Formats: sequence, structure tokens, C-alpha cells
Amino acid sequence: MNSCKTYSLRKEDTVRNWYVVDAKDKILGRLSTEIATRLRGKNKPDYTPHIDNGDFIVVINAEQIKTTGNKPADKKYYRHSGYPGGIKETSLQELLAKKPREVLYKSVRGMLPKNRLGRAQLKKLKIYAGSEHPHKAQQPAALDI
Repeated sequence: MNSCKTYSLRKEDTVRNWYVVDAKDKILGRLSTEIATRLRGKNKPDYTPHIDNGDFIVVINAEQIKTTGNKPADKKYYRHSGYPGGIKETSLQELLAKKPREVLYKSVRGMLPKNRLGRAQLKKLKIYAGSEHPHKAQQPAALDI
């Protein structure tokens, strides 16, 4: 008989680190998947699916993110006002010009669970368009992706 027990992490035992990621010249999708993985805590050996075990991620230079192919012109973001004929369309190029943080935010949000755990994990993502961020007191470690 095997006496090994399955270890399940408790919320009180979570250890969260702070990381800063420079998004300059990084590919949008590849960066988003790595960020989503770390927000969920799947890179840790004590990953537990129902516990928010992920790290805090600070992204700088979000305005200098890159995509491949013709995505800046072809990729569309849709939203609807709720009224008939109220669909609005924005291209990736327009969204990068107006709200560069929103592009990475939408990408990572789509990769997280669609429940209250996913919303809690998304709150640990801090995105800044420029190279400055107000989280120096947390002493984030540089994360090379």
C-alpha cells in the first residue's frame, strides 16, 4: 500500500513574488501566454487549480509591443452597445494608438478562467505604456520572457 499523500495548497500558504516584464519588441501572443501562466501560478510546483497562487506581474513599455503578419490592420476588436445596429469595430492599429495598455489586457484576460478566480488573478496584472511604474517599493525582479 502506498502511503504518499496528495499535497493541496492552502490560501494561507501562498507565496507571491513581484516581477517586471519589458514588453518592448515582444510578440503579443507569446508574451500573453507566459503572463497568463504566471498569473495563474502554473509555473510553480505547488500549483492548485482552485487557489490563486500566481505572482504579480508589472508590464512596462506596452506601447512598443509587436505582432506578426498583417495583424495591425486585419485584427478587429468588437463591442456592442446593446442597441440594434450598435456594434462597434476597432482595429489593433487604432487600439494601440489610443489605448496601448488595453491590447495586452484583453489578450491576457481571454486566457484566464471566466469566473471569480480569473478576475482575482487578473487584478495582479499591472500594465504601463511607458517605462516607468509606481511599484518600486515591492522590489520586482526582472523577468526575461
